[in-house]
Amino acid sequence: METRHLRYFIAVAEEKHFGRAALRLHMAQPPLSQQIKQLEEQLGAPLFERTTRKVELTPAGELLLDRGRRILQDLEELESDVAQVGAGAAGVIRIGLSGSATYRLLPTLVQKVRQELPGLKLTVHGEMLTPQMVADLEEGRLDVAILRPPIASPDIRLAFLEQDRLMAALPTASPWAEHAQLDLAQLAEEPFVGYPADSVVTRIFREACRDQGFTPRVVQEAAETSTLLSLVAAGMGVALVPMTSRVFTFQGIVFRPLRRAPLVDLAVAWRADETTPLVRRFLGLFDTISEPGAGGSDSRPVAVAHSSHLEATANED
Repeated sequence: METRHLRYFIAVAEEKHFGRAALRLHMAQPPLSQQIKQLEEQLGAPLFERTTRKVELTPAGELLLDRGRRILQDLEELESDVAQVGAGAAGVIRIGLSGSATYRLLPTLVQKVRQELPGLKLTVHGEMLTPQMVADLEEGRLDVAILRPPIASPDIRLAFLEQDRLMAALPTASPWAEHAQLDLAQLAEEPFVGYPADSVVTRIFREACRDQGFTPRVVQEAAETSTLLSLVAAGMGVALVPMTSRVFTFQGIVFRPLRRAPLVDLAVAWRADETTPLVRRFLGLFDTISEPGAGGSDSRPVAVAHSSHLEATANED
């Protein structure tokens, strides 16, 4: 399979129309149809269900669309990374970050990189959920991730960064906004907006609600913290978010602490078999990246397992 076949296929899959896809690709429709037919013959499976009115993906087509997009994205990033290194960059680190960490820790991390690893290029994937970051680490799509444990993968190593508390994000018009502090049970009848079901924060939030004797009524989900808080500001519901989310400045939102607030951890993660000297040097930056009291969390310098050994080994290479 050639990359051009993937580009042709993705254009048809997204447009759901051969004519519009041909225009998008700046080619005639008959050659495009022929290329798609050749691809289907090569793969041994139909990718589209064609009628006179529409073009729909088959299950095989759905799979190819998902994987194909990722392959093309990887190729584009690879081309960019190679060009950067060829132009003089010291190397490339691909890092994923959870929602609040993207906004609070990323600026400090970038400053550290500029000071201690000049020339390093960071490819940043922000506002990711832990399950996706774990999968991307395992598949080699990320080198390092800042995520919220726990995780189950034996192939990933973790080092604690800080502990955060969940707090209530409320529309300013909410009567609960008048309280200086809340019990989670007081919000039992409120509609909630939350992270997706596979989010670690969602799991902790739901367990806390069960402990308080109720099941939350979640009316909308959003993977990005910024989107989640926008929904709160719009009055759609209340949300439980890490305290570090207070770095967001939204009109129409107030944050209120919770009594017996649920706790969430933040950790740096990498592959257990990681041997790249550049990645090991990068992990060494986390020894001092989190300062006490930052963001209102229980923050302290990270104790990366064997980080001093990794740093020494990297310097010897």
